Amino acid sequence: MVRKMKSDRALNLFIYVILSLVFVICVFPLLYVVSVSLTPISEVHKNGGFLVIPREITLDAYKMIIEQRMIPQAMKITIFITVAGTIINIIATVVMAYPLSKRNLAGRKYLIPFVIFPMIFNGGTIPAYLLIKNLNMIGTYWALLIPGAIWIYNLLVVKAFFENLPEELFESARIDGASEFCVLHKIAVPLSKPVIMTMVLFYAVGHWETYFDSIMYLPDQKMQTLQVVLRRMLTPNVDLNADITIPTMTLQMAMVVFSTIPIVVIYPFIQKYFTQGIMLGAVKG
Repeated sequence: MVRKMKSDRALNLFIYVILSLVFVICVFPLLYVVSVSLTPISEVHKNGGFLVIPREITLDAYKMIIEQRMIPQAMKITIFITVAGTIINIIATVVMAYPLSKRNLAGRKYLIPFVIFPMIFNGGTIPAYLLIKNLNMIGTYWALLIPGAIWIYNLLVVKAFFENLPEELFESARIDGASEFCVLHKIAVPLSKPVIMTMVLFYAVGHWETYFDSIMYLPDQKMQTLQVVLRRMLTPNVDLNADITIPTMTLQMAMVVFSTIPIVVIYPFIQKYFTQGIMLGAVKG
């Protein structure tokens, strides 16, 4: 018994050490980015380029970002894309995942491989661009919303969650005369709040970080998203004397923090659903 207790303590100590190392590895880059964005570049150089706790604080980089006339418009566009895209994603994913979760669905064994196939084999950038061009979506925000309306991995997670719900509840509702849409709206969706909120986080982060699609499908610079505008601010052809007033490194770190803040603010409100939704949705495949 004593040996077992000692071995358990040794194991717990080993686990705590590993978790502490993982914590440091994950947190240090975040602290570094925030610190450099708030610290004069001369102070950063004095510390050999590595700085975790700033001794002097300056908000010049953030002021420069906010004062750029293109930032407010890009922020509004990105918020719109994130909100509208996430709503479309959730509706499309839930509506498709619910029937696929029913084992009595006609042709289900053929539909599921058909759904999974694009996740394994992708057509590529050029076919996707030609398709969106032929659909007359180039230069419109629909190009960022419709092609990615359903992410296959998220669809499979929601489908697995629906499969774990008690079928008796659905049968009782059908006996009482409820339609399938009513069963989905009144029973399945309320019971699936954890996984749906988790998918909201996944989809929202994906839309907020939209960069490549914005460059590909939105040739008008006034329509591009925040990530593209922030990147353009660091290129030489932009009328922004960042290297004269504020060092590029400080501005880069400030842009990283600026573009991350909205997601960081939203995450605590849905954190309680995150682990539960993923674990329950992954019980079945």
